[in-house]
Amino acid sequence: MMPRDASEANDPSDDSADAPGGGSRWSDLDRPPLNGAALRRALVREGGLWSRIEVVQRTGSTNSDLVDLAVTGDAAEGTVLVAEEQTAGRGRIGRAWTAPARSGLFFSVLLRPADVPVARWGWLPLLTGVAVATGLSRAGGVDTALKWPNDLLVTVGDEERKAGGILLERASEDAVVIGVGINVTLREDELPVPVAGSLALAGARVTDRDPLLRAVLRSLEDWYGRWRAAGGDPVDSGLQETYAAGCATLGRLVRADLPGDRSLTGEAVAIDGDGRLVLATTQGVQEPVGAADIVHVRPA
Repeated sequence: MMPRDASEANDPSDDSADAPGGGSRWSDLDRPPLNGAALRRALVREGGLWSRIEVVQRTGSTNSDLVDLAVTGDAAEGTVLVAEEQTAGRGRIGRAWTAPARSGLFFSVLLRPADVPVARWGWLPLLTGVAVATGLSRAGGVDTALKWPNDLLVTVGDEERKAGGILLERASEDAVVIGVGINVTLREDELPVPVAGSLALAGARVTDRDPLLRAVLRSLEDWYGRWRAAGGDPVDSGLQETYAAGCATLGRLVRADLPGDRSLTGEAVAIDGDGRLVLATTQGVQEPVGAADIVHVRPA
């Protein structure tokens, strides 16, 4: 059963399918369509995590679609939904995520970590960040860094820019949906805001989305397997150490905008055992932050 608001899945043998905005989906030769059949052959295997991979031309939000499928029981763990274009993509705190068709990777995965205590599920966005950064580095040859809790950063020139984001939503008592958006070939004149970036602008040696997506999903399968095998323990799985090593937020002065119109400023000094960011404030107190919008404060 396909998401109700998604258009027909990509069929690599049918290059007459309409592209967003009209014309053939091969109309932008710099941005060829993903090959769903090839992705399934490469990633769906007996005993593996990925059970189903669907690529659709256009949808509102892959996260919303997959949450709906999880609630109705129409999606097993390891279902992956990829969109060539999202018309209502979302980031944290309800922010919109927009990008031209086929300019990035926009996908969601369904996970059911029933054997891991729910208290440790908060590590899943950080785990996904580690997996995405690892996969992109291996396949794309681009240096990436993680901004706590869910942003992927690249360097364009001498500027640090956001090239990706992660959104986790609880789908049911035993399921979560994790959405990932990565700007791959966005050009400077296509950026939604000046602080945005893309893998291409950061000098990635590969911008073909098929190998990039394969590498990211393989890395996610690896890290998720390690984490589950350790019962979700961030130390035993190596997740806490690896995330801290790649986190651009640590060691910097940051402002945490908290719920209730509160803010807290301090040096980010650690990621604690619950995945929270620990700030050392000017009052000499170390305070963990679990839900906040983090701003890297530039030196005066």
